[in-house]
Amino acid sequence: MNGASREALAAARERLDALTDNTSVDAAKLAEELAAVTALLDREVSLRRVLTDPAQAGEAKADLATRLLSGQVGGETVDLVSGMVRARWSQSRDLVDAVEELASTAELTAAQSAGTLDDVEDELFRFSRIVASHAELRAALTDRTATATAKGELLRSLLGGRANPVTERLIVRLAAQPRGRSLEGGLESLSKLAAARRDRMVAVVTSAVPLTDPQKQRLGAVLAKLYGRQMHLNLDVDPEVLGGISVRVGDEVIDGTIASRLDEASRRLAG
Repeated sequence: MNGASREALAAARERLDALTDNTSVDAAKLAEELAAVTALLDREVSLRRVLTDPAQAGEAKADLATRLLSGQVGGETVDLVSGMVRARWSQSRDLVDAVEELASTAELTAAQSAGTLDDVEDELFRFSRIVASHAELRAALTDRTATATAKGELLRSLLGGRANPVTERLIVRLAAQPRGRSLEGGLESLSKLAAARRDRMVAVVTSAVPLTDPQKQRLGAVLAKLYGRQMHLNLDVDPEVLGGISVRVGDEVIDGTIASRLDEASRRLAG
């Protein structure tokens, strides 16, 4: 997002944080309702265009959203969405993306309140690795001919009782409503949102053997000092790296594996 949409999303995030700071608000229910609004706006193109039409007064758009949603979702959700449509959006689809992000953030807030946010972060990462290594599972979850219900049942059979309920709900929604994203891209976005709940960056660390606790602590401290922010480590073991570690933070890769050094040496010899 850029321009007006970025400002509108930042304001919506602040309103969501203020809302979920209230312990009487059920963040999980709020997430479910925001996800339903996301599905509605994604499906009804004409509606989202009306709700983001810059030629229409913000109050008029808020009144329309209130009339449509009242009785369908709770008052907190109505107020939140009404506030969002009062703002200006660069593109109508940006509004849908923003509501979806708030739904995911509300789920993660529920996990944070329950003290299980670390578990959700780790489970999202582990599931992304499972998808990457199982072509049949990925094909089933990205099959455009499969119904959302079928994908949900498959995921619940895989994750039910084995993963945090927040993790399960996030992944089921992503598979059921990909909205043009790749499954891998959606999982990565969810991991970044989870990290942002603690103002942390995510480092994907690949090593030949599992790191010890002291090694993880030292690496986390070094990366936090390097990037100036607390770092969450997603750990992956790949014997093919031979030795050393590879660290990816966003688009930046710090590769200290023996395999990469051998590749570089081979390229130099060939040159």
